[in-house]
Amino acid sequence: MLLRRLAAALYDWLIVGGLLVFTSFILVALRGGAAIPPGDPAYQAFLIVQVAAFFIGFWWHGGQTPGMRTWRLRVMREDGGSPGLRAACARFALAAVSTALLGCGFWWILLDPQGRAWHDRLSGTRLVRTEEAGRERGQS
Repeated sequence: MLLRRLAAALYDWLIVGGLLVFTSFILVALRGGAAIPPGDPAYQAFLIVQVAAFFIGFWWHGGQTPGMRTWRLRVMREDGGSPGLRAACARFALAAVSTALLGCGFWWILLDPQGRAWHDRLSGTRLVRTEEAGRERGQS
């Protein structure tokens, strides 16, 4: 499951990278071609909001980012339901903390008996293969 998660993350980050380049290009064009000063806090916030909107939006609406859909993964609540806005926001914030701590929250997957990362456990969500998600909801 770890390799599947990593593949989905790579896929998503390629999309997010393209999105950030595209919106940055538009922003520079709106500034008349003037470069954005390095370390500009408004620009950094602009980038973070886009990344958060991408992941939170996809998790909240359908439980899957494009990478997760490709690799047949879905975010679900512990009770099998779809994650709500609160769970999606918590998951994103906790994943950011896990990343900031040298990825420790992600490496936890290798030790966890259920293969859950810190942000899975703390946000009350889990990642499942879509085949499992369909069975839990009574679909075949």
